[in-house]
Amino acid sequence: MKTKQAVKICVDAAMTLGMLFLMGYHLWGDTAHEWVGAGLFVLFILHHILNWRWWTGLFKGRYTAARVLQTVVNLLTLAAMVGLMVSGVILSSKVFAFLPIRGHMAFARRLHMAASHWGFLLMTAHLGLHWGALLGMARKAGQTQLSGRPSSPLPTILGALIAVYGVAAMVKRDFATYLFLRAEFVFLDFSELKVLFYLDYLAIMGTFIFLSYYAMKLLRKRKGGKTL
Repeated sequence: MKTKQAVKICVDAAMTLGMLFLMGYHLWGDTAHEWVGAGLFVLFILHHILNWRWWTGLFKGRYTAARVLQTVVNLLTLAAMVGLMVSGVILSSKVFAFLPIRGHMAFARRLHMAASHWGFLLMTAHLGLHWGALLGMARKAGQTQLSGRPSSPLPTILGALIAVYGVAAMVKRDFATYLFLRAEFVFLDFSELKVLFYLDYLAIMGTFIFLSYYAMKLLRKRKGGKTL
C-alpha cells in the first residue's frame, strides 16, 4: 500500500471514530467534546487536501448514475460538516472562547443539532460508497488462501441484520426529530451505559454503510455505471 493511500485511510478512520465519539456528547462532557470537535475540523481539512484531485475533476468526464450518487453524497456531507463546524465555533465555551463571537446561540444550537445528525449519517454513507474498495484491499491482503473459493452469503446476512437493528436504534433515539428540527434541544440520558449507546450508533452506521454500499454496487452493474 502506498504511503499516501495509507495516510488517507488513517485520516478517514480517525474522522469516523471522532464523529462517533462526538455523538456521545453527554457521556464525555464539554471539554472533551470541544477538543475532539476541533480535531475533527483539522482532519476534515486534511481529508480535502489529500483528495484535491476529486475537486479538480468535478466538472470533467461523464456523469453516470453511480457518479451522481457519489457526488451528491460528497457535497451534502461537505455542507453538513461546514454547518457543524461553524455552529460548533459559535457555541464553543472553551476551545474557541477567545474569538469575538457573541449572539446567535439559538440558531447555532439548532444548526449544530441538525448538522451533527445529518453529518453522522452522510459521513457513514460516504464510507459505504467506498466500502467496496476497502473490501478489495482486505481481500488483496489475504487473497492467496481465499482465491477461487465461492463467496459466503454470511457477511451479507450479517450486514442486513445489523442494518435492521440500526433502523430500530434510529427510531428508539428519535433521529427523525433531530434531522428535521422537530425539537429545540436534544434529549439526553446521562445515566445510560456507554457500551449500549455506542452499540446503537455503530448499528446505525452499519445501516447506512449497508445501504450505500449496495446502492453503489447496484448502480455500477448498470451499463456504463462505473464511477469516473
